[in-house]
Amino acid sequence: MDYRVGQPSLMQHKHTSSQFDAQLEQIRSKVLHMGGAVEDQLSLAVRSLQAGEMYLIEQVLDVELQVNALEMEIDELCTNIIARRTPTAIDLRMVTMVVKTITDLERVGDEAKKIVLMAREFFRSGRGHMPRYSEIQRMSGIVIDMLRDALDGFARLDAETAPSIARRDLEVDDSFRAILRELLTYMIEDPRTISATLDTVFIAKALERVGDHAKNISEYVVYMIMGKDVRHLSADEIELAVKS
Repeated sequence: MDYRVGQPSLMQHKHTSSQFDAQLEQIRSKVLHMGGAVEDQLSLAVRSLQAGEMYLIEQVLDVELQVNALEMEIDELCTNIIARRTPTAIDLRMVTMVVKTITDLERVGDEAKKIVLMAREFFRSGRGHMPRYSEIQRMSGIVIDMLRDALDGFARLDAETAPSIARRDLEVDDSFRAILRELLTYMIEDPRTISATLDTVFIAKALERVGDHAKNISEYVVYMIMGKDVRHLSADEIELAVKS
């Protein structure tokens, strides 16, 4: 998905230097481009779990290279702005949160890579049906929506997406624990399934981590816009902070 078209600028106000405005807009555009690439990477990774098609796996690995390159490029742009423009107040918050956002996006890409590599090994070994695939598919749908909403909040400067994302993160955590309990029972009942079951646990854990990164991004948006640090707060507390 591409978030760049038709979205408002990250800049809250115009600066005396039009070049500074252009640099901030360039960063915004690149972050949203990176976010779209990571979302596509994750969606492809989840699709690869269904049948293990090699072309999907190769696409994810190709996008991984693009995502890593974008992270380094954006990081350098932010470093240059801090060094040359000495931004203050909201501009400094924006640049700082961009650096944190791209770090989380890159880590989502890493989790997508883990998933496709696990899918490749799973299907190469001829293990057949993936245990609890329907639950994994449901969990993946939630975290992809969380990531999409977090990026949409970043694009639109909308802090109100954060409470909903925090609540869904709790749902993802519950789903992971439920899948883990089910898979442990599955292994105990049939030890021949241990290898396939452990692979599925690692995939579920990767998805749970994606949910954490999406939640982080939504919290950065709150800080960027409102200057409020909502890390480590409950979903209800985040909602109060956003509305006050």
